[in-house]
Amino acid sequence: MLESRNISVFYGRHRALEDVSATVSKGEIVVMLGANGAGKSTFLRAIAGQTRKVEGGTVLMDGADITLSPPHEIVETGIALVPEDRGIFADLTVQENLILGAHPQRARALETENLERVLSLFPKLKQRPKQIVRTMSGGERQMVAIGRAMMSAPSILLLDEPSLGLAPVLCTELFRTLARIKETGVGIFMVEQNAKQSLAIADRGYLLDNGHIVGADTAKALAMDAKVQAAYLGE
Repeated sequence: MLESRNISVFYGRHRALEDVSATVSKGEIVVMLGANGAGKSTFLRAIAGQTRKVEGGTVLMDGADITLSPPHEIVETGIALVPEDRGIFADLTVQENLILGAHPQRARALETENLERVLSLFPKLKQRPKQIVRTMSGGERQMVAIGRAMMSAPSILLLDEPSLGLAPVLCTELFRTLARIKETGVGIFMVEQNAKQSLAIADRGYLLDNGHIVGADTAKALAMDAKVQAAYLGE
């Protein structure tokens, strides 16, 4: 299980997060909803070791304290982040991007097995191993980004706005794939603007506003909450 306790982040004098606590277990999907600028992306970067946290907060992975661990060590604990900009190597092929994802020590012995799993999740990538990624559509690039993260043999997958910029039909396809990834035992913690579809596949959710957690419940309860509907579901 991945657990954050009282995570705070400041950019200069600006408070981006204050005392944010959240958990995600293997084999569940947790979504964090919030407006632009609420601090959602900052939270994921703090967990992944890419943003400096204020002293006093703690991040635990399977009970081990990784609060001060650098990003490459955090990956070895089983945490993989897919950033909002996807972070793929656009001038490399699909296959080259995926193989680079298997670089962590924990993933090297499982490279063939993980590659087969990724290609079963994303059949389009199996058809285009030699295609240069920059020639692909936004949806296909997101497949490469998530596939590369899966190649690191993660226990917990962190996704920053995975549906951003995707056409509705591709969003639907993406969320179906995320549900399939959950079935493999991987935990998913994602921040999303698409509240309706993310809550439809999630087990639990958090509401983040101005750097604070202002709500937490089952995904079903959040989807039925009138205030959540008004703020995030357009109802």
